[in-house]
Order: sequence, then structure tokens, then C-alpha cells
Amino acid sequence: METYTHTEVVAAPIDVCFDVLVDFAHYPDWFGMIQKTRVVESDPAAGTWTVDYELHAIVKTIRYTLSYDSKRPHRLSWKMTAGDLSAIKGNYDLVELEPGLTEATCTQALDVGFWVPGPLRRIFEQSSLTDSVREFKQAAEERADELD
Repeated sequence: METYTHTEVVAAPIDVCFDVLVDFAHYPDWFGMIQKTRVVESDPAAGTWTVDYELHAIVKTIRYTLSYDSKRPHRLSWKMTAGDLSAIKGNYDLVELEPGLTEATCTQALDVGFWVPGPLRRIFEQSSLTDSVREFKQAAEERADELD
């Protein structure tokens, strides 16, 4: 299982960035590949969530469940507990560079569990991670603008 990382500097406060990351119900609004989410369990005080996903992946719809653990406002980690893929694990690390400016680094490892040619798989995995971080950046910056 290969691990990929992508970092973006987000023009939004660290708390806003974290709030966007844990607003799972709104992922379909800004995350292009996600069709549906359903929060199965939620304990924001403990920093834990379990979320079902339905993802549109060119060839088919993929379903999976992620279990999240967090250290507000700096880290959100996840691992797959059920679904059509073999494994997903990852995390977002948020660092406040200055008030209103946050460095967001996403690291993720994915095992699709079925054969995909290596070069094609790597391109898909890296581009989907990069796209998702950029989509998160846009959503966080829009939310920060709304709060101003």
C-alpha cells in the first residue's frame, strides 16, 4: 500500500479548517467524487466519528466506512472499517502559520483490493489526493469568507 502526501496553504483560520474537515454531511457539496455521506456515530467532544461514504469512481460506485479520531484543531486521522476497498488510512495535519493562514497536509494510503495497472493506479491515487486537498482548501476559504 503506497502512501501519498499533499500540502496546501489555506487562507483560513485553523479552527475553520478543522470544522470543514469534520463537517462530513457537507462533503458532497465540495468533494467532487463523493456522492453521499452518512454519519453513523458522532462524538465531537471525544473527537470521534464513523462515516459511511458513497464515492463515484469512473467505473463504478464504491462504498466504504471510515472511523475518525482527532486532536482538535491539529489532526484528523481515519481508517477504513468496512467497504468495497481493501484498506484506507490517512490523516490531515493542520499547522497555524499565522492568524488566518493554515498549512494543511493530507497523507493517505489506499489499497483498492482489485487489480489496476500500477502506473494507472499511482496516477489515480496521487491525483485524487491532490484534488481532494485542493477542494478542501477552496471549501475552507469560502467558509472563512462567509464568517468575515
